[in-house]
Amino acid sequence: MKLPRSSGVLLHVTSLPGRFGIGDLGPEAYAFADSLANAGQHIWQVLPIVPVGYGHSPYASPSTFAGNPLLISPDAMVTQGLLSPEDVADSPSFPNDQVDFASVIPYKEDLLRRAFSRFRAKGTAEVSYRFNSFCEKTSFWLNDYALFDALKTSLGGVEWTAWPAELAQRDPAALERESRRLEQEVSMRKFWQFLFFEQWAHLRHYCNERSVRIMGDLPIYVAHDSADVWSNPHLFELDEQGRPRVVAGVPPDYFSETGQRWGNPIYRWDHMRKTGFAWWIERFRAILDQVDIVRIDHFRGFEAFWQIPASEPTAVIGQWVRGPGADLFHTLREHLDNLPLVAEDLGVITEGVVRLKEEFGLPGMAILQFAFDTDASAGFLPHNYSRSLVAYTGTHDNDTVVGWYRNATSTQDAEVERRARQYCREYLGFDEATEDELHWRFVTALQASVAPLVVFPAQDLLGLDSSARMNTPGQVWNNWVWRLRAEDWSSEMLERLARLTRIYGRLVP
Repeated sequence: MKLPRSSGVLLHVTSLPGRFGIGDLGPEAYAFADSLANAGQHIWQVLPIVPVGYGHSPYASPSTFAGNPLLISPDAMVTQGLLSPEDVADSPSFPNDQVDFASVIPYKEDLLRRAFSRFRAKGTAEVSYRFNSFCEKTSFWLNDYALFDALKTSLGGVEWTAWPAELAQRDPAALERESRRLEQEVSMRKFWQFLFFEQWAHLRHYCNERSVRIMGDLPIYVAHDSADVWSNPHLFELDEQGRPRVVAGVPPDYFSETGQRWGNPIYRWDHMRKTGFAWWIERFRAILDQVDIVRIDHFRGFEAFWQIPASEPTAVIGQWVRGPGADLFHTLREHLDNLPLVAEDLGVITEGVVRLKEEFGLPGMAILQFAFDTDASAGFLPHNYSRSLVAYTGTHDNDTVVGWYRNATSTQDAEVERRARQYCREYLGFDEATEDELHWRFVTALQASVAPLVVFPAQDLLGLDSSARMNTPGQVWNNWVWRLRAEDWSSEMLERLARLTRIYGRLVP
């Protein structure tokens, strides 16, 4: 994929401002798109837009295909006549700088249930037709997801392996019985998906009309407690009770003596190959219907992945296993018109991963925060960038650049950190007297580089500290909650970003 010389901003939809406790697909999303276009930004990068799972993480979703109902705009539902102005007049006093999921979820669900009731009572024939067409088009995943979510709710939210055996093992008669019993709950979840994807499609079209492209995110693995695994157990390495035999992660490294045990089930790649990678074709087709560019998280797992026995509490004991490699991407290219993919290739990358990227022309990634640990030969330093690269000041998994620079605690050796900060000052040209400008030095260094696309988390453009961090890997709670305050997204900041974008030739016609 050839990227035009451009720049963009990383901000998840949940982080948008708004009065309903969580960012959504309503007016603030359109205002944010306008601000990007006016500042000459070509990319709006978001995290997975799927329903959130354990720890409210979009990377532990109950479905890789579904949209997050919490992002449905109440304002848009009022406009559609699915809610009355009175329904949203007295919204709770939510915090404006973070998502209080414990309060937001019941509030938004109540609005969504009201909207479904209004649709059933007064829905027009035209909306019903669009809804039925959506259900037919998405039946590959929608039927299983809606039933899975309705069952999970009715059974107290426990994992599907703890359901009655006839439901966990998908006995056809039991599923038919429960589908009838939960008919309204299942239909309601389908309707929520219909609302989400209609609103998302309108927002994407609005962005594209203003030369703003949306970059989405596709995790390589799916959650075990998901409709994906429950409805396709034959595609995963599971035992007779549906529990994983082996799980995913990464081995010990400089940052962690025990590695990372993610716990996702491992794919049965041999079986997937026999089916012509049909499930993967549908997965990529679905996300490419939603976004313009896809960042593939943990791309190296397609070449080889770290497989851990499920009985192991850490990632120390495991083995590297060959992934599907080029076979998968050749198949995807045969079935899909275009593969606008970015490979997240961070960490220890082998020659095999490099060959796989190059064979399919996939840009990799560079993180400027990681550039200062060694010397001038470091690949993440801007003077060493290639012209097939997406460069970031940091990602959702990093501290903010201000937080990184100021944070005294680190997984690395203290002396390494001290030298890194010293080299950072020398390389970017600031000192203690000008430290309040350090985030702009990061932004300017990337803008001036040869990397065709550079992306800045909104927190880095605002110069925010560690309190604005989106995610801390290995920490389950207090992630994914940061929100942008509308007053902080100032015209002065956007004008400065626009000026740098123009100076370094990143304006897209």
